[in-house]
Amino acid sequence: MKSPARAMCAFFITIALCILLAACASMGRPEGGPRDETPPVYMRSSPGSGARNYNNNKVEVWFDENIQLDDAFNKVIVSPTQKQAAVVRSLGKRVYVELRDTLLPNTTYTIDFADAIKDLNEGNILDGFALDFSTGEDLDTLRLSGIVLEARTLEPAQGMTVGIYADPVDTMLTTTPFQRLARTNQYGQFTVRNLKPGRYGVYALNDVNRDNRWDRSEDVAFLGTLVSPYVENIMVNDTLRNAEGNDSIVTRPGVAYFPNDLLLTWFNEDYKSQYLRDHARPERRKVTLGMGAPSDTLPSVTIVGGELDGQDILKHALLQKNATNDTLTYWMRTPELMAIDSLFLDIRHQYTDTLEQVVWKNDTIRFFWREPKKKKEDKKKKEDADSVPQIEFINLQMATSSSHDVYAPLRMRTTTPIERIDTAGLHLDIYVDSVWTPMPFSPLAAAENNPLMEQIIDFERKPGHKYRFTVDSLAITDIYGLWNKPLAHEFTVRALEDYSNLIFKVSGQDSIPMVVELLDGSDKPLRVIPVTDGKAEIKYINPGTYFARLFLDANGNGKWDTGNIAASLQPEEVYYYPGKLDLKANWDIEQPWDIYKEPIDTQKPYAIKKNKPKLKKGEKDPNAEGEVEYDEWGEPIDPNENYRRNNGRRNNNNGMNGFGGLRGGLQTSSGTEFRR
Repeated sequence: MKSPARAMCAFFITIALCILLAACASMGRPEGGPRDETPPVYMRSSPGSGARNYNNNKVEVWFDENIQLDDAFNKVIVSPTQKQAAVVRSLGKRVYVELRDTLLPNTTYTIDFADAIKDLNEGNILDGFALDFSTGEDLDTLRLSGIVLEARTLEPAQGMTVGIYADPVDTMLTTTPFQRLARTNQYGQFTVRNLKPGRYGVYALNDVNRDNRWDRSEDVAFLGTLVSPYVENIMVNDTLRNAEGNDSIVTRPGVAYFPNDLLLTWFNEDYKSQYLRDHARPERRKVTLGMGAPSDTLPSVTIVGGELDGQDILKHALLQKNATNDTLTYWMRTPELMAIDSLFLDIRHQYTDTLEQVVWKNDTIRFFWREPKKKKEDKKKKEDADSVPQIEFINLQMATSSSHDVYAPLRMRTTTPIERIDTAGLHLDIYVDSVWTPMPFSPLAAAENNPLMEQIIDFERKPGHKYRFTVDSLAITDIYGLWNKPLAHEFTVRALEDYSNLIFKVSGQDSIPMVVELLDGSDKPLRVIPVTDGKAEIKYINPGTYFARLFLDANGNGKWDTGNIAASLQPEEVYYYPGKLDLKANWDIEQPWDIYKEPIDTQKPYAIKKNKPKLKKGEKDPNAEGEVEYDEWGEPIDPNENYRRNNGRRNNNNGMNGFGGLRGGLQTSSGTEFRR
């Protein structure tokens, strides 16, 4: 017999062996491996790339993994232009394309997928992929590449149609579909492929109605000169890696296609058809007209019916209009006119006919007014008010707060047109030594954008001082005979120490007037300053983060102007300061700005760019780094130059693009820059 001690020892040894065996047999969770960061790889196609004498309207393409299509209807383009849109779909690792137009003889076809193809799991985009084949013996192989940006904001034009004409004439853009097409990718880049030798006009448009030609209301860009594509033999470098992970570089012959740096900036001519857009009677005493387009000619409005029949409304109303004469308000002054509930007006106005000619047209329109029904509680209040006479006053307000910017005048507004202002009833006082002391102010000036109901009061503003502006009762009367209640507005002009001052020393060109715009974080102009003697001085800036834009004011009118196709007039050139400006209180900054130092496609700071590229999962856009900032002494910290040079380009390290280095993609090298 075994002793109890030996039996106990054997028991514990048996338990330990069982635990060990169980641990060895248990299965652990396998690691997922590295993230897939490569796009799908082209394997083969039917027809093959560059096939000749192919006359089947069905195309299939195979990849090395399951793929999906992103907005294929808009992104995939077939050249030559198709009357019927091709059918494009995906299944597993394949893409199917069916051309519904009859194939033309002896023609090179291109199916440009742009950035529509991506893998199913991680969404890695195969950018610039295209397939070509010929229905004859010859295959056209030339191409041209470039980028499309919005002229006003330098935003990448995503999904815009780029087309070409061989030796174009003036009317082709509006009457003839493009001969060959491409679509811009998320960076605004494009490549028009499979061209014959020749001279081409290059255009881009936001083809809203998908007819592959320009309508005057659509966004458009044009190169302005004819280009001749060509090809050069080059030597390209490939990086090879052996089993041990060591890299080596080999050199082989290749080709490069030119031009590859075309820059198109799209604009809109702001063309609008002229017509009577809307009409209303929001109050008993006024009617409004909205015109479809700006005009230098006002409509003629005549009263129809009643005692005032045939009379011009301006004899009985005051016209309030905006600067472009497309928003009109008629404030009726005659009681007989206001009393008419159903008012008929004959409106003779300009109208754009089907031939786009502006002609005159008459419309007789009824303006009806019905007093709104009063609620029960309103009736009770009215009954109580009837016992005590109520006096109606002008709605008079000051359009400024208690903290007043040193550069801004006072603004006084009403909600009805002003008839008379007694300036003796207006007073401005400054608070000095605990005493309100009267001080002078400039004569009142009507606001340019609202002359009937807004007045500007300018005066010498002392930073850090307290002021009071008062309006006596009866000082202001409107066109209906109403007057104002007394008004008192106290405010303090901000101290100079609350602001930052910024001076741009602009270089690059000095033959064309330049204008600098200080921008907020949404890319909207806050201040507009002309460049004088190479400097743009922007004073009294509230602390915060800002950006800057500059345009070449070619016609010297102080505002940015769009282009014009008929006149072959390009929009005025725009440049961005390539960084953000973090301004602090009591700072004076002098910042150099060479407008040509950075390539035009990389100038706009990432923080205010709206058309940002779609990133892979976990990827950080390099453009988000390198913004210009300042140290604690107000000196600029230089941004990293490298991130801009390589951003926004579809480059392959072997200098070739597309599948296997055969075709497709924007033909650029890492040194290519899109410059004006």
